[in-house]
Amino acid sequence: MLQTLLTPAGEHLPDVPWQVYPRPQFRRDRWLNLNGWWDFAVTEGDAPPARFPGKIRLPFCPESVLSGVGQHFAEGSALWYRRTVTLPDDWAGAQLALHIGAADQVLDAWVNGMAVGSHTGGYEAMTFGVTGAWRTGANEILLRVRDDLRSTVLPYGKQVQQRGGMWYTPVSGVWQTVWLEPLPPHALPGLTVTADDSRAILDTGDATQQGAVTVHTPDGPLTVPLQNGRAEIRPARPRLWCPADPYLYECTVQTPTDRVESYFALRKLTIQKAGGHPRLCLNGRPVFFHGVLDQGYFSDGLFTPATPECYEQDIRMLQRLGFNTLRKHIKVEPDYFYYLCDRLGMVVFQDMVNNGDYAYWRDTVWPTLWVQRLPDRHMHKDPATRAAFLDGMRATVRQLYNHPCVCYWTIFNEGWGQFDATAVYQKLRALDSSRFIDATSGWFRGGKTDVDSRHIYYGPWVLRAGKRPLVLSEFGGCCLAVDGHRANPDKSYGYSTTTDRAALQQAITGLYRQKVLPAVGRGLCAAIYTQLSDVEDEINGLVTYDRRVVKPDAAAMGAIADELQAAFAASCAGKSH
Repeated sequence: MLQTLLTPAGEHLPDVPWQVYPRPQFRRDRWLNLNGWWDFAVTEGDAPPARFPGKIRLPFCPESVLSGVGQHFAEGSALWYRRTVTLPDDWAGAQLALHIGAADQVLDAWVNGMAVGSHTGGYEAMTFGVTGAWRTGANEILLRVRDDLRSTVLPYGKQVQQRGGMWYTPVSGVWQTVWLEPLPPHALPGLTVTADDSRAILDTGDATQQGAVTVHTPDGPLTVPLQNGRAEIRPARPRLWCPADPYLYECTVQTPTDRVESYFALRKLTIQKAGGHPRLCLNGRPVFFHGVLDQGYFSDGLFTPATPECYEQDIRMLQRLGFNTLRKHIKVEPDYFYYLCDRLGMVVFQDMVNNGDYAYWRDTVWPTLWVQRLPDRHMHKDPATRAAFLDGMRATVRQLYNHPCVCYWTIFNEGWGQFDATAVYQKLRALDSSRFIDATSGWFRGGKTDVDSRHIYYGPWVLRAGKRPLVLSEFGGCCLAVDGHRANPDKSYGYSTTTDRAALQQAITGLYRQKVLPAVGRGLCAAIYTQLSDVEDEINGLVTYDRRVVKPDAAAMGAIADELQAAFAASCAGKSH
């Protein structure tokens, strides 16, 4: 596989990779980054190993070259991580929290031999209180992570035991930042931000917290009281978040014992009619969401890029090509990714992570032949699988709720693991009343949802808006193999073939002008092109897997974006374009 130990700037990784603060919306001054080299061992049983013969670099999964291991171990194996830590002198007497950004899939943690916590779920952050286990001087942190893709109960996304085509190398173990934090007495437990186009309500989750919130606004600082753990902020002249002006209100939450820095944005999502069709609206105005499918895989780190700057490079590359949206496909990224989207103005359509079984005939062949409506109340009936999906959905909403860039939730993708979509839609709507919800992306449609969501790779384009906003949530997949930048020179996967960059651009341009633009006139509100990057066998990316070659022409892609937005504005005004 084509991989590199270099960062995008061409420099070798630092001793402690990923040095950015892991939680941009809840920042304290002091923290200790535990990324870097840990002792590593693999066992079949539950008991800790007698010795640790290897080393692994965090926050990278063992399957990646950046981890220093580059190997996937037998399903169900126990991956063991060990490190000795001594705290800074000025942390004496503080309460201690151990944070792990994500580990796939079941993690148990010990400090100095004392169990401090466990977590199930491969895509969400976890925090363990470790004060009672800590002692003066050196302390041993021990982590055990188990992952087993022989079971489809827990969410697993695009991972399979034997990769190929649209299925990718499995990821196991820790794959996000590990860090320690000293907490003051009566620490703020968290912060939930619920905002619209006029106000933001900050909730700490602790009704005993009293203090103040200071907000930096374009008109100067604004201070409001924090009473019973809540504060309501109403700027005199709200500046609304949108891709063209992604304005963030920086703020500080201060109590007698704690101080946390955060940010929020003001923006409102609604569905309104314009030009005779229902539209997805941001801040009261119809917006055409011109987007790209983003799998979130990297050639050297798999789930985790070499540096956080890699995320920014992807986002800015998409913006240079004229896109304002990305669909984060069946993966949840570190908070820092969503912070960059917040700051840079990239709308995110966020997928839940699939679990349950995938059946080729049911989930691919029949829908491609336009068998796209099936009753789903009795699909995927296993109670444990259903419960695990709902747990993952709740965790995803809880973790990403504050990010203004996240405007759209996708529940089920192409029938994988789908069950009782109407009931699941209602559960998600109870968790979040502010965002668009796509209950069944692609197929199997028929239940409660906010949008009419279609996937088209083959066959006729039958697209016309009905009672719901029309979203083309996947299409495209035009392929170009770039010699010297392929993960697998012997195999390729995609939905069409081109021989050079000119032919690729011609194919992309033709697809937008002949298929997408006419659909915009018939009420199309969003179009998500497949995909951002090549991934392993897939060579249908706008950029190669190693992010070294951008395939299409930026000027031509910008012209396509301008045509789409002009056609959308004309359609909303009830005019032909």
